[in-house]
Amino acid sequence: MALRSRVKFAKCQMLVTSFFVLLLSLAGASIVALTHFGDHFTVISRAPLERSPFQSLDRWVFAVGIVLAGLLGLGAALSAAATVREAQGLMAGGFLCFILVFLALAQVAFWRLRNPTQVEDAVLDTYDLVYDQAVRSPSGTQSQELTAIQDTFLCCGKTSPFGLLGSGEAALCQGPEAAREDCLQSIRNFLRTHATITSTLTGAGLALTVYAMLLSTFLWLAIHKGCGLDHKGGYSLTPRAHGYQYQEPSLFRRFQEAPVPRHPSEAEDVL
Repeated sequence: MALRSRVKFAKCQMLVTSFFVLLLSLAGASIVALTHFGDHFTVISRAPLERSPFQSLDRWVFAVGIVLAGLLGLGAALSAAATVREAQGLMAGGFLCFILVFLALAQVAFWRLRNPTQVEDAVLDTYDLVYDQAVRSPSGTQSQELTAIQDTFLCCGKTSPFGLLGSGEAALCQGPEAAREDCLQSIRNFLRTHATITSTLTGAGLALTVYAMLLSTFLWLAIHKGCGLDHKGGYSLTPRAHGYQYQEPSLFRRFQEAPVPRHPSEAEDVL
């Protein structure tokens, strides 16, 4: 009875965990889509540079994020279906999805610890290249790209470390744009907020995948051994042996063998 209660409790926990994993996969897919198609990152990736340090990183992050979100959603669906149907194969498939996501998220977390500012440096380097080319040729396409970046981030120019700006740099921020925030600081603040959200989702993904793997392992063993599950056993139909005649139940046979009472008129005729 205690084992049966533990299995039922684990099944409830697996369903709840699968629901939160599904929500996490949707949140991760949304963040990846906003990162790749959002205005702030799109305007940086569209910069017409020969060697943009952000374009290759953006494609890599988008591909990895979509794959991880898909694996999380698939693992949640398989685990929920396996819990309801008590299917051993589906539970093994969900466990495989969870362990793949866990390994990938562990690699992402390790990469973030070793290179905490790689994305920030790539975006700032791209802005610096666009800014320098716009200062050199104010009438070129780089000036239009720089204006688009500054309008998206609501910033203008960058502060000189010596406090002095050239004539070309001073001409970029005039009128109302001169009161805007420094672009380097504005971009850095936006990227740090985005990094905080990404780190939170990564930590939640690691915790949920570990817990889901433990639950799926326990339920897989319970399904394999048939312990504490709701079904009472299996039934199979065996073919009837040759020459075997079916016999009615004993009560039905007794009813057939009992003497049939005669009608009163028939008794008088006999007398």
